[in-house]
Amino acid sequence: MKTLVIIPTYNEIENAPQIIEYTLGLNDDLEILIVDDNSPDGTGECVEEMQKDRPRLHLMKRKGKQGLGSAYVAGFKYALERDYEFIIEMDADFSHNPDDILRMLKEIEHNDLIIGSRYSEGINVINWPFKRLLLSYMASWYVRIITGMPFHDPTAGFKCYRRSVLEHIDLDSIISDGYSFQIEMKYRAWQNKFRIKEMAIVFTERRDGQSKMSSDIVYEAIWNVWKIRFTK
Repeated sequence: MKTLVIIPTYNEIENAPQIIEYTLGLNDDLEILIVDDNSPDGTGECVEEMQKDRPRLHLMKRKGKQGLGSAYVAGFKYALERDYEFIIEMDADFSHNPDDILRMLKEIEHNDLIIGSRYSEGINVINWPFKRLLLSYMASWYVRIITGMPFHDPTAGFKCYRRSVLEHIDLDSIISDGYSFQIEMKYRAWQNKFRIKEMAIVFTERRDGQSKMSSDIVYEAIWNVWKIRFTK
């Protein structure tokens, strides 16, 4: 089935060429959409150059840094306007192992949403400082308590959607943008009783470049969980 891997980028010049090359080599049915927020380091221009001899590579260049959630929503709309059956979210920095895409595509055959889970089989995170790991793990517990979702990793950002899930969700009504976007998308799919499965992955801290995580993103997620819980 035709599959689109959406990868948002902002200053990922060190990682984008490698993740593109590796991912395209996994399967001839895989296509990639890079959603670049006008990266000052030239990521968008690099991807444009790569497009010349890679017809399965697509690029959406946006005018400025507009946020993770809006990048994915733009990518979802792109996918729905075309004939993609499966849509995958993935980071550009190799923290998500591209090899897991093939496992996801196997699991999605009998499900509607696959969550690449760091915590479904213990704690599978490499090279994070203890403070960040504790914050992430406690955030997952916090989200589960408030929303009632049964997933071990409700903040996970590595996911595979069946097209029907995104068709059912009103993407224009999404209220989250940063970290909490991942929570809201799972919550809406869960509310609508789609078949959701966690698939254990190993998450590795980025190889190169600068992490986009900040205290503002975390605080936004803490408060937005309550809005998500009471928004229909």
